[in-house]
Amino acid sequence: MGSYDVLAAQAEVVKQFVITPAAGKRLIARALAAHPLIRAALETRTIVIVAGTTNGYVAEEILATLPGSPSFARRRFFRGVTLPPGRPVTAQGRLADGSAFPGDVVLEKGVWIKDKTIDQVVDGLNEGDIIIKGANALDITHRRAAILIGNPRLGTIGWALQAVVGRRVRLILPVGLEKRVPGDLDELARRLNAPGALGARLMPVPGLVFTELDAIASLTGVAAEVVAAGGVGGAEGCVWLAVSGAAAQVAQAEALIRAVAAEPPFEM
Repeated sequence: MGSYDVLAAQAEVVKQFVITPAAGKRLIARALAAHPLIRAALETRTIVIVAGTTNGYVAEEILATLPGSPSFARRRFFRGVTLPPGRPVTAQGRLADGSAFPGDVVLEKGVWIKDKTIDQVVDGLNEGDIIIKGANALDITHRRAAILIGNPRLGTIGWALQAVVGRRVRLILPVGLEKRVPGDLDELARRLNAPGALGARLMPVPGLVFTELDAIASLTGVAAEVVAAGGVGGAEGCVWLAVSGAAAQVAQAEALIRAVAAEPPFEM
């Protein structure tokens, strides 16, 4: 192979892709299910997957890797959700049809301990264990996330932080790129949490932020960045990603993205 051929083989390839929020959730979930931190913890530690829409995909993908592939329904695997105006929702994931909240997913050494919630198991978590918790606001630049708070006692993140800060339990925050915000999260929290403010509060939290960009990078080795956003006809909330790397890596990323591209919208 001549020098020109070597340079051509090593040249960076850049390709663009559109990812919908639903496809992003599936992509994040698949990457986390294969992540070394998760695989190691499944062997010897406890993992708590706190109920949430993105985490429903995460739980589904992780459980699918376990012996026997335990059956899991993510349809009601959430507490608070954002819905279009006029769609009724009540606390603890119970909708107008009365469907009940199934609890969080607690895995002890790869075994699903059913019918448990984070508040029931948090006192037993220790360094090396993992809590996976979704978020509502994303600062891509500084790799930070924040959570909307409706519970006056902080809800599930309040329970989680007892272990994360108090006992060095690892916090992983899967969050889709559609939740990116331009402002400083601390300043936003100061304003939303001030006396006299109305609506939900906001809490920036420490943890490992994991987006579609991280998912693509961890599974294929490419670099990915957001270059545009938006769409209609089912592409509302989508992002345009530019993926760059060696030709073989970009081809692998393309295959990965195509595999999740047709993921249907989240259903309640």
